[in-house]
Amino acid sequence: MTGVLTLVSTPIGNLGDLAPRAVEAFEAADLVCCEDTRRTGSLLKQIGVRVDQLRRLDDHTEFESIPVILDRLRAGERVVLVSDAGTPGISDPGERLVAAAIEAGVEITTVPGPVAAIAALVSSGLPSGRFVFEGFLPRKGQERSAQIAAIATESRTTVFYESPNRVAATLTALAETCGPERRAVVARELTKLHEELRRGTLAELAVWASAGVKGEVVVVVDGVATPVELDDAELVERLRTLLAEGSSKRDAVDRVVAATGARRGRVYDLSLTI
Repeated sequence: MTGVLTLVSTPIGNLGDLAPRAVEAFEAADLVCCEDTRRTGSLLKQIGVRVDQLRRLDDHTEFESIPVILDRLRAGERVVLVSDAGTPGISDPGERLVAAAIEAGVEITTVPGPVAAIAALVSSGLPSGRFVFEGFLPRKGQERSAQIAAIATESRTTVFYESPNRVAATLTALAETCGPERRAVVARELTKLHEELRRGTLAELAVWASAGVKGEVVVVVDGVATPVELDDAELVERLRTLLAEGSSKRDAVDRVVAATGARRGRVYDLSLTI
């Protein structure tokens, strides 16, 4: 008989959001795996639960910890996995452990709860029927530029996490690539004392964020409207205008693709004729 791996969601700010079943899972656990033993230890103390063993499981310890955890699961123990806040595996460690446990034939169960991305999405006022979650955007370089360009052409609502130190630059880049009038929402410190949802266009939000943003941040960006099919001559004219304004050829292509929804390959080929 193998044990059970239980994924437990923990509050993203307000302790009152911890589910009663989460407390039961902690009380029954032989081992709790967490990002930070001090932080999880503090949470357990606040809810009056004593767990004999906490084990650190993060990006630095995951590979060495997984075999040990699997041995304990195979021995029939109950293991709880948590992240510092929210749901484990959502931009937090846990994905590799879950995959390894499934491969080992271990039963997986969950205690659902807070996810900052979902909380921001449903309170944003933007379409929530179809959406894309991007985790954290790349910090810099071509990969970051490509991700922002992809958001510009995405028809579904996009949700992602961002560092407060980078959110102003990210909103500025999105305004340039998606167009300044694209609707967006910045959700800050969700469920906490200083919770704030700032709604506006990307251009407006970029100006607001330039004064500095503090706390945990989620950004929600509206999808691009259904593209209107433009002929080659109209696309070339848009490219010429942007190039005349000083845009590089790559930036001009990105902006035309974002504004029109035309295929990148088609716009790029047209740019070579100018």
